[in-house]
Amino acid sequence: MYAYFKGKLAYIGEDSIILDVHDVGYRILLSPASIAYLPQLGEEVQLYTYTSVREDAIWLYGFLSHEDLEIFKKCITVSGIGPKGGMAILSVMDAEALRFAIISGDAKAISKAPGIGMKTAQRLILELKDKISVEETLVSREVNGIRMSAGIQENNSEEAVEALVALGYSASDALKAVKSVENAAEMDVEALLKAALKNMF
Repeated sequence: MYAYFKGKLAYIGEDSIILDVHDVGYRILLSPASIAYLPQLGEEVQLYTYTSVREDAIWLYGFLSHEDLEIFKKCITVSGIGPKGGMAILSVMDAEALRFAIISGDAKAISKAPGIGMKTAQRLILELKDKISVEETLVSREVNGIRMSAGIQENNSEEAVEALVALGYSASDALKAVKSVENAAEMDVEALLKAALKNMF
């Protein structure tokens, strides 16, 4: 129904905010991870939204980036995970960490979300693994001038992942190895590849 809202922050709660859009206050549900990146009260912010319509209520779920909205929409396509479940997952990990957990098959991390058991987490991984790309997981994002993720955006890191995959390692193992290298941004491809290979053993 609504693609996004842009307005001033009138209120910030534990799991929601009120956004003043031309003197109309909209209550929008956000994950704690997203709330942590909001500007101060009275400042302007743009939130991408998902509208949940039920018989007894209409809820707006907000996200700081279109990428976050898209991963949320992927989550709620999985049987047993509705909008509340999707937000619960994003309350314990940001979108970048969730993509990484899906690619690496880390059901334990996903199951830490309130109301998400191990079986549901495994089903989410099974259904979404082929819909998440390594490239998505490598990209860091900036929202309101703040880098939101600890992901890797340098071309050298992407090339290192591709090289490991070419050597026969899985994309998830290659991604995990490259991400675990300290000071990766300061290395050339060869040095990064050598360091990542050490992490494979």
